[in-house]
Amino acid sequence: MPANRNALIRYKTIDTCLQNRHRKWTLEDLIESVSEALYEYEGIHKGISKRSIQADIQMMRSEKLGYEAPIVVIDKKYYTYEDPNFSITKTPLTSADVSRMNEALDMLKQFKGFSHFNQLSEVINKLEEHIYSNKEKRNSVIDFEKNENLRGLEYLDDIYQSILQKKAIYLNYRSFKAQQANQFYFHVWWLKEFKNRWFAVGVRHKHDVITTLALDRILDLKIDADAPYIENLKYSPELYYYHVIGATVSHNVRASKVRIKVSNLHAPYIETKPLHHSQQVVERSNTGIIIEIKVQLNFELEKELLGFGEGLEVLEPPILRKIMQKRLDRASEQYR
Repeated sequence: MPANRNALIRYKTIDTCLQNRHRKWTLEDLIESVSEALYEYEGIHKGISKRSIQADIQMMRSEKLGYEAPIVVIDKKYYTYEDPNFSITKTPLTSADVSRMNEALDMLKQFKGFSHFNQLSEVINKLEEHIYSNKEKRNSVIDFEKNENLRGLEYLDDIYQSILQKKAIYLNYRSFKAQQANQFYFHVWWLKEFKNRWFAVGVRHKHDVITTLALDRILDLKIDADAPYIENLKYSPELYYYHVIGATVSHNVRASKVRIKVSNLHAPYIETKPLHHSQQVVERSNTGIIIEIKVQLNFELEKELLGFGEGLEVLEPPILRKIMQKRLDRASEQYR
């Protein structure tokens, strides 16, 4: 049973009072302390009722929140902890608590590279230490896809900040096809992640064509606060990639209807994890299914289809079928 912020303030205030053994605490004293705390932290002027404090004490005594606080009444008037060393902040973690916290830690660790993670890292380390000091360390039950050795991640946060601050970056960039690096100003509009690789999407200085740059091809960059920033006033990532698999969008190229025959062995995988949001099954037979997707023809599409090997066959369009045939022929030659 989760507690809201006000309830947590009340429990913590009562706990602080009862830990103070140099004073005898009546119900009225607890009401006064809790009212002051609510005013200080939440700006709540209305005092807390006697019934609410009594209900809070009963909740702290119960096991609903995992506290099981040993609150006793002395001389039918004064409230205190039977165990002088007890505090709700010292309550041991349950197995369920540890499991949820471990999963949350695993999730947070996926954001390495962003300054937000650097600010959280100390908190995460303390949380991790607290978990393992309470329970025996165990292996993670969630394994995220990651590539620790991927180049370019060190530029991720600088690029992210340049987008938030609307500032141009000056970078040294060498594409896979270029023999030498080029230096130019770039105005990043958004970051794109695909298959564990990161891309900066925007426009070059004095150009209006959207360009996609791979972070692992950046050799160096700096944010230039003096260069005028070209702002994105037209495009949204959702619409920009609507007809695309991957990170590469061909401008002024219309999406094609791609018809694919999928074997029975591979059909469950493609049906449960569609190649694209436009995917639909247009035919079923004893040998498999035929699906259709509407996408631009690009390198990422070819790689995605080639990954299924003999499990699928491109039926249409003819140009993609011919490309796939040539690539598979060259691949089979490697094993002859």
